[in-house]
Amino acid sequence: MAWSTGLAGLAVGLLIAVVTAPVGVSGAVFLLPVQLSVLGVPSPAVTPTNLLFNVVAGPGALLRYRREGLLNSPLARRLVAGTLPGVVIGAVVRVFAVPGATVFRLLVAVLLMPLGLWLMTRTVRASRRRGPAADLSPRTITGLALVVGIVGGIYGIGGGSILGPLLVGRGMPVSQVAPAALASTFVTSLAGAAAFALLSLAGSGDIAPYWYLGLACGLGGLIGGYLGAHLQPRMPETVLRLLLGALAAALGILYAVQALR
Repeated sequence: MAWSTGLAGLAVGLLIAVVTAPVGVSGAVFLLPVQLSVLGVPSPAVTPTNLLFNVVAGPGALLRYRREGLLNSPLARRLVAGTLPGVVIGAVVRVFAVPGATVFRLLVAVLLMPLGLWLMTRTVRASRRRGPAADLSPRTITGLALVVGIVGGIYGIGGGSILGPLLVGRGMPVSQVAPAALASTFVTSLAGAAAFALLSLAGSGDIAPYWYLGLACGLGGLIGGYLGAHLQPRMPETVLRLLLGALAAALGILYAVQALR
């Protein structure tokens, strides 16, 4: 793969991570269409390449959050406990069942578009409440994380793009959700990338990640994630919630357009 492709991947990874890291989204959800449409990564190799991006990029933001004492939380442990087995299941399904990407994109669009718009509207009207987070039991959070982990294993996206809007919409502050979501994304991506690497030994076709591109994008994400996490404490909660809602809505619109094509 040409060095220019790697340089482009590094720049894209950096820009995406700077914007997404403050709200707990790894950026892999936005990198996925770039890999497919611009960089020409085939399926299913695009999934482990995205997971590799998360593995390399994740420590940037996590290091910053760790310094601020935001990683050692019950929420982070619950999300990891659910998404870790889920991503392994999703990797097996991706290789042997090969679910249709069009159906997935439509489902993501139907979920994230209205969720993002609702979150932005609720924030602008200043009618949110912080209390409803208690309504989600630990078992519910872990079960939700399991489902998101399976989806992440199949399509190579960070669970924060789905878990973040859902948990913040239930009343949790972004400053609490973001580190936990990124921690679960990192751990599950590490397991998912390893699962794909093992499955590639027994399967045929483009199953293994595109190592050069994944590392290049991840290096950009490593730098961008650290910068994004550094910016988060300086951004008001209202701005963070609006940013998360806007990212969710934009992702839903992007996937809807791709599915309708």
